[in-house]
Amino acid sequence: MDEKIKDAFHQAYAGESKAALRLKMYAKKAQEEGLPQIAKLFQVISFSEEIQGARALRMLREIKNTEDNLKASFESTTKIAGVAYEQFVKEAADRGDTTASTIFSQCRDVEDIHSKLYKEAMSHLMEDRETIYYVCSACGYVSDGMLPDRCPVCQAPKEQFSKF
Repeated sequence: MDEKIKDAFHQAYAGESKAALRLKMYAKKAQEEGLPQIAKLFQVISFSEEIQGARALRMLREIKNTEDNLKASFESTTKIAGVAYEQFVKEAADRGDTTASTIFSQCRDVEDIHSKLYKEAMSHLMEDRETIYYVCSACGYVSDGMLPDRCPVCQAPKEQFSKF
């Protein structure tokens, strides 16, 4: 694929992915404000953005077999936790922004958990293991098989966890 076209697909993927998440958050806010039809509009367009982002991702041929996808996810998550979030924590701390520093450090900790889950999945790829995951809606922490009383990352109560 031509490099300029490849770059354009990377930009499209990034833009559509960001838009999809932003619109999901807008839908949630509209729902909280008692505007269900506006919430539905945001949800529908968010879904459309996901489709467009997925098309760009397929064109980039970044979706491989599951083993390769796990390895790529592990490497990406490890890099984000160890490099990007470490830098973000430092920058926020240097500027005295304790809220940002806390959020970035929680994100780093959650990414570390994601790395461990990917690594475990890679080592058990061929096993038929079923588990239930619980995800903290406050910080994104993922618990494998057990609902904690409180989130070990942000201390949110168990009622703020979603079951998968």
